[in-house]
Amino acid sequence: MNTMRFLALPTLLLFSSALFAQAIDPAALYQDYCAVCHGDNGDGKSLARKGLVPPPRDFTNPRSTLELSRKRIIAGIAQGVPGTAMSGWNSRLSTSQINALADFIQTRFMLPAPTEDASQGGRIYAEYCSVCHGDQGRGAIWAAGGLSPPPANFTDPRVQRSLSRDHMIDAVTYGRPETAMTGWQSRLSKQEITSVVDYVITTFMPNSRMALVNPAQTLAANGHQGHDRMHFDINLPFPDQLLGDLQRGARLYQANCATCHGEEGDGGGPRAYFINPRPRNFLHASSRSALNRPRLFEAIGKGRLRTEMPAWEKVLTRQQIADIGEYVFHTFIKP
Repeated sequence: MNTMRFLALPTLLLFSSALFAQAIDPAALYQDYCAVCHGDNGDGKSLARKGLVPPPRDFTNPRSTLELSRKRIIAGIAQGVPGTAMSGWNSRLSTSQINALADFIQTRFMLPAPTEDASQGGRIYAEYCSVCHGDQGRGAIWAAGGLSPPPANFTDPRVQRSLSRDHMIDAVTYGRPETAMTGWQSRLSKQEITSVVDYVITTFMPNSRMALVNPAQTLAANGHQGHDRMHFDINLPFPDQLLGDLQRGARLYQANCATCHGEEGDGGGPRAYFINPRPRNFLHASSRSALNRPRLFEAIGKGRLRTEMPAWEKVLTRQQIADIGEYVFHTFIKP
């Protein structure tokens, strides 16, 4: 009889394991753990949403389909989402339960992605950008308080007016000096960078002047090819056949520019630490890829809005501006 008990034990354990596996009810798990915030229908319309900033994710929104892969949903359930009320459930739920919940959310609430291109841009944004810029493009809460300057809020009309499509492609490709924005050219192809920029424009900036133009038409007409030509032709001359003088430019730079941009051109002058946004770092990859003589001449002469960079054309001659531009170009941009 004892022998029969031992022989029956493995069978009983296998039977119990099968019952346990079959006992996972993802709909019940969703009601128990998720519906209180995300709503019974996955649309975020719950009683709790009024007290949560940012509000709970609406899984029925097409944007969720673009941004959320199965892997990302699983990570969100298991580990939570920083800067939100979404906590991690890996201490309460098993891996099988978390996987079942992710599959339930995808199949029950989320619609198929509308287009392959949009899906690619959305996936890239979700994987690389949303951690700082947020799922809604407004900037993640943790990043707004933990990064200086904070990430761009793409829904802000003032930010939209300051951006162009080329500027955004530059930022994703080469990063932004003196910010946490790193360049992604070593991880993403040109086509992927273009797709994520167009995704940001069409998703978060629908009323901006950029969104009024079809990205495909822009690309075909004067988009990335023209953009690359501007980067490639780094040796374009100053306007009006002006020729800059290096020695005069060095004296003018040290007298007027080094206190902010630094003697080494790294944006670390003695006044830089009291300026927000920080002065331009001419040694940064984004500067060296984008600043030729015409752009330097315009930036020095006209200044930069919403920064402490003044318009030097009010106190310097065009020749002096060309001299400074020549010094910056030869010393820092293309040494």
